[in-house]
Amino acid sequence: MGDAPCIMQTMVRRALGSSLDERPRYIEPYSPVVFPESAEVSESLLNFVLRIILFQLLADHLGTEVTVGSDQLVYFDADNPKKCLAPDVYARLAPCAEPIRSWKTWERGAPEVAVEIISDDDRKPSVWARKLKRYRQLGVSELVRFDPEGTTGSRLRIWDRVDGALVERAVQGDRAASLVLNLHWVVAPADGRQLALRVAVDVGGPNEKLIPTRTEARDAEAEGRRAEREAAEARIRELEAELARRPPASS
Repeated sequence: MGDAPCIMQTMVRRALGSSLDERPRYIEPYSPVVFPESAEVSESLLNFVLRIILFQLLADHLGTEVTVGSDQLVYFDADNPKKCLAPDVYARLAPCAEPIRSWKTWERGAPEVAVEIISDDDRKPSVWARKLKRYRQLGVSELVRFDPEGTTGSRLRIWDRVDGALVERAVQGDRAASLVLNLHWVVAPADGRQLALRVAVDVGGPNEKLIPTRTEARDAEAEGRRAEREAAEARIRELEAELARRPPASS
């Protein structure tokens, strides 16, 4: 019995050695392709806040059956680490099995939805043209561009994958349906910000509503508890007044 661990270790070493010997041999030298997990890119406070608001809205609403990410590098060429993008928010219609440090389309497929929140640099036509070209190559089905400093009618732009091409859609005003996700994109105030990109459900129907942000949900819950407490206190006062009006019981 005392020799069993040693025998087992020997068997494991032999098995590993055998498997190593059976690996393919290559006739040319190669260097591993390195795909960094982050990029040194500055981000404004406004962009950060708006990005987090939308990421949380989508992640909370869509749940675990949809993978929602934010600001990770998405690689779309297995031979070129420079072919990448970092969408402010993206979604893939598949569960997320593990934490995402970087995204490789040849392993996970392309995200169906990507959102770009425009900064001063992105607003330059040449910069946006290069980014749009990469999204065409990436293979997203829906690209959403939100410019928080744009005017009504120009804040929200959307591209759809049509017959293989990524084509800009005509958008009226500051809201439009997502053709991939069962919701609408809506430009509206959020968490003290005058304008943010939000999502809504049942738009145009009797139950149309914006999905609440986490702050709004907490505030609504606190308001509900306060209303319940005030109602209970009012009921107690009514009962006390009713008791006070009753004549004293005779002895």
